Amino acid sequence: MVASNLVVLCLTACVFALCSGNFNCLTACVFAFCSGTPCMLKTVKPDFLVCVCNSTYCDTAPSVGKLAQGQYVVITTTQSGKRFNSEVFKASNTSSADVIYQVDVSETRQAIHGFGGAFTDAAGINIASLPSSAQTNLLASYFGRDGVGYTIGRVPMASCDFSTHPYSYDDVPGDLNLTKFSLTDEDHKYKIPYIKAAFNMSPMPIKMFGSPWSAPAWMKDNKNMTGKGSLIGKPGGPYYKTWANYFVRFLQEYEKQNISFWGMTGQNEPIDGLEAEFPFQCMGFTPELYRDFIKMDLGPALEKAGYGHVKLMMLDDQRLFLINWAKVILGDPDASKYIAGIGIHWYLDTFFPASLISDAHNMFPDKFIFATEACEGSLPWQKGVPVDLGSWERGAVYASDIMGDLNNWVTGWTDWNMALDLKGGPNWVDNFVDSPIIVEAGRAEFYKQPMFYALGHFSKYLVPDSVWIKVKASKTESNIQITAFQRPDKTIAVVIHNIGTKDVNLSLTDGGSGYLHVTSPGKSIQTVIW
Repeated sequence: MVASNLVVLCLTACVFALCSGNFNCLTACVFAFCSGTPCMLKTVKPDFLVCVCNSTYCDTAPSVGKLAQGQYVVITTTQSGKRFNSEVFKASNTSSADVIYQVDVSETRQAIHGFGGAFTDAAGINIASLPSSAQTNLLASYFGRDGVGYTIGRVPMASCDFSTHPYSYDDVPGDLNLTKFSLTDEDHKYKIPYIKAAFNMSPMPIKMFGSPWSAPAWMKDNKNMTGKGSLIGKPGGPYYKTWANYFVRFLQEYEKQNISFWGMTGQNEPIDGLEAEFPFQCMGFTPELYRDFIKMDLGPALEKAGYGHVKLMMLDDQRLFLINWAKVILGDPDASKYIAGIGIHWYLDTFFPASLISDAHNMFPDKFIFATEACEGSLPWQKGVPVDLGSWERGAVYASDIMGDLNNWVTGWTDWNMALDLKGGPNWVDNFVDSPIIVEAGRAEFYKQPMFYALGHFSKYLVPDSVWIKVKASKTESNIQITAFQRPDKTIAVVIHNIGTKDVNLSLTDGGSGYLHVTSPGKSIQTVIW
């Protein structure tokens, strides 16, 4: 009913504009007509809003088509309830804005790899709990033509905490030749079907990358997938060789399912496995041990098996460890030659500035830096509320973190679970967290949170191969965070995040398109394209 009424209103406005000869209005209303299905808002509590989707209805993200000379699009999401609201404006020759942002396409940095999330067991279990049409709507919200443009998918190698139990691909002790290696029911039920569905509905290629949490318990010195423990022996030894071949077998088995991988990380959060009594799957590496494993075992094994093209990312852990790990591993040419990039997690970003990323880039400019995991609700002071349904603040933290990363050479950003239940699970150790999409299976519906839209302002419009460009402000506006990219079609996309409560009147200019006036509402995220 909501969508039908919108269509009638848009068509009526377009006919009126055409008959009255107002072609600017005609362009604007046609754009609005093509700008997608609106959010079905639900108020959880004051200022906590979600968009409800089910088998028959789901909002979409507006695409931006060809604009007339001098036109620009402003897409707005606000705490008060706007979700991807799009409007077309015309640039002017003058500006009376409070602050002017000069966009300089001549000063460029990194190109975008993409944005996305993880195909965990928990995500698959929650997607599977919905009716088939709602499943399609959920995946299309991320990967479909009218979704938020995800082009990255992360896959845990076997189990992680967001599984219902710990398991590996070869739980037969002593099987150093991996003769019993096989994918599990979880792969076939909760990962592979949804990866294939995403492939089929995406208008763009999806870059997949895999990450291991732990080797099989029998390969570790503590005989357990959890707790403090590392592989038995030393790099170059039989267990390290077998573990490297485990990566190869993973890639081969997924390839048999017609799923190829763009990248791999060497170990999810390698510091976790150095911590006594760590509660879920982990495996410990010091940077020196990791370096030797890469150069003596994993790198050569991937190359020998024909996977030398797969982008191997080191670290896959917090900013805190970035500089030291980069120095130890990338400072060794025999290890560095196998490594394409550095993966970083966001969990300590509050305490360690994004400038550390630029420092690492400046030391090793030939390696890309890519954000491989993030979620809200994981920090100790959030554990009482792992899922804070409708929280604008959590969406705002996403936007700020992504912007800080992008302004410091990061080439993309990966969310954690793509869907969780109202508790923030399932998770076999009750390590519940939040997700951009929350599923309520009992009502056969799912809820898109502000985090979904915050991420979408980047993932939808900063398409792969978009290039970072410099933005310079006429004066400091402390409540405005901003980043800009030139897209492959040479259009410019600027993302604006107003963290304050008051509106800010600003203008954008690239020196040739006039002034693009934007009113940035308090507590809002906007994408401007021209």
